[in-house]
Amino acid sequence: QVQLQESGPGLVKPSQTLSLTCSVSGGSITSPYYKWSWFRQPPGKGREYIGHITWSGSTYYSPSLKSRTSISRDTSRNQFTLQLRFVTPEDTAVYYCARGPMGASTPGQYNDWGQGTQVTVSS
Repeated sequence: QVQLQESGPGLVKPSQTLSLTCSVSGGSITSPYYKWSWFRQPPGKGREYIGHITWSGSTYYSPSLKSRTSISRDTSRNQFTLQLRFVTPEDTAVYYCARGPMGASTPGQYNDWGQGTQVTVSS
């Protein structure tokens, strides 16, 4: 059973970069044919897709966040990371990492989730 765990600062100042790492155990991030994704859930709102990196290293980002987002991976550590630049208070949310099949297009189609980590953007 694969397990995912998010880590990173819980408080980020406006205009800075939010950086989170997802550590994976019980399975390799290079195993075909999965994608490793980031989601977030702002207070009182639904879960929002941010982007993903595939088992082969390709990336895809939500159009609304693409200009500020980077997702990368460290295969030696079996981790993948999210960077969100120029954050504002509207980026305050619980951030989740997840594993899903390549065809997954909704959160309900993802099989495995981290527990989530709260990130607050505030000065």
